[in-house]
Amino acid sequence: MADLVSGLGATVKDGKMVDKASASSTSEAKSASGNGAMDKDAFLQLLVAQMKYQDPLEPASNTEYISQYATFSELEQMQNMSASLELSRASSLVGKTVTIRTQLENGDIQEVEGNVDFVVYENNKAMLSIDGELYSANDVYATVDDAYKTAYELAEAFNKAMAELPKLDDVTLTSAEVITNLKDGYNSMTAYQQKYIDSELVDQLQKYVNKIDEMSAEALAGSFAKELNGLPAVDQITLKDEEVISNLDKLYNESMSDYQRGFIDEKDVERLEAYVEQLNKLKEAAGETDEEDSSES
Repeated sequence: MADLVSGLGATVKDGKMVDKASASSTSEAKSASGNGAMDKDAFLQLLVAQMKYQDPLEPASNTEYISQYATFSELEQMQNMSASLELSRASSLVGKTVTIRTQLENGDIQEVEGNVDFVVYENNKAMLSIDGELYSANDVYATVDDAYKTAYELAEAFNKAMAELPKLDDVTLTSAEVITNLKDGYNSMTAYQQKYIDSELVDQLQKYVNKIDEMSAEALAGSFAKELNGLPAVDQITLKDEEVISNLDKLYNESMSDYQRGFIDEKDVERLEAYVEQLNKLKEAAGETDEEDSSES
C-alpha cells in the first residue's frame, strides 16, 4: 500500500492522503486568484484532487462532498454580494469630491483630494479615478458635501478679494465697484454659507462700505454745489435755466437718499428752493403772456 501511495506522488498524514502536486497547484491557483481569494474553479480542482486521492478504505461520502460544495457556494455568494456592494458604494462617489488617505512605502500618510471621474473594478477591488490616478475605494477618508464645498469655495474667494483691497485709509472711489460687489455677494449668500466667513472680515467689509458711501455722498454733494453755483443769481435766471434747475430739484428730492441729503449744505438747499420758486413764477408769467397773445389774435 505504501508503494502504491508513493507511486501516486502522495503521502499519508494523520491517516489521510495529501497530494504534493495538488498542494503546489493549489498554491498557484490561490496566488493567481489575487489577494488569496479562492474562486469556484480552484475549489473544484481541490474537490477533484480530494476524490482522486482519498483513502480507498475510508472514502468520503457524497453527503460530505455536497455539504462542502454548498458551503463554498454560500461563501462565493457572500463574496459576490460584498463585491457588488463595494462597487455600488464606489459608483455612488462618481462626481463627488473625496479625500483619499494612503500610506506611502516610507510610512508617511498622503492625502489626496479631488473629484471622482469614474470607477473601475480591478483585482477584486473598486478603484476610483481622480485626476488620472487610481485609488482604492477603501482609502476614502472623507466625502466632501456639495453644499460644504460651495460654501468653502465662496469663503476662499471672499477672503482673497478682501486681502486685495487697499488699506481702509487709502481706499478711493476706484474701489467702489469691488466693495459693492463684495457686499452684494455676501448678502446673496445663504445663512449656511455666511457661517464660513470670518465675522471680523464681515465687520471690516462694513467699514469699507461705510467709507465708500461717505465718499460717494461727498462727491455727489460737491457735484450738486458746482451745478448750483453755475447758475446766475436768483433774480436773473430765465426759462433757459429750467433744465438745470429741474434736474437739481429732481436729484435732491427724488434720487438722493436721506444719508446723501445730509451732505448737502443747508444754504444750497435754500438756494435751490428759491430757484424753483422763481422758475415757477417765470413759467406762470410766460403762460399768462401766451394766453393774452392768443386772445388778441
